[in-house]
Amino acid sequence: MREALEEARLGLTAGEVPVGAVVVIDGAVIARAHNAPISLSDPTAHAEVLALREAASKTGNYRLTSATLYATVEPCAMCSGAALHARLARVVFGASDPKAGAMGSLYRLHDDPRLNHRMAVTGGVLAGESAKLLSAFFESRRAPHSSA
Repeated sequence: MREALEEARLGLTAGEVPVGAVVVIDGAVIARAHNAPISLSDPTAHAEVLALREAASKTGNYRLTSATLYATVEPCAMCSGAALHARLARVVFGASDPKAGAMGSLYRLHDDPRLNHRMAVTGGVLAGESAKLLSAFFESRRAPHSSA
């Protein structure tokens, strides 16, 4: 999760919402990304999706059945769907997302019996650090601009 937090910090530096993700297989980080929808002009360029794309490319297989995705924020419906389609074994996330979270907050896509795959999910890992990054980002966006 600390690697995902580092990615989130890189996203913050780039002016993106600070969300980071890493994909781990057999204890090794094989892919990493931070949010990039602004810089890539791509609404699907969430950290989780970008990390899953990189992991699939590196392994030569879109099915990442032994992989764990670590994300600093609870994945949204799009990212949860991508994790399901990748057949991930597990997702670990930091801060919950009461407005868009699809792994416990709004939805529970990871264990919906109508879908053909389920995965283990653990939330709240280093949640305080993840939430602090998000709060700092959004506070900076709301701060009044000084006029000199």
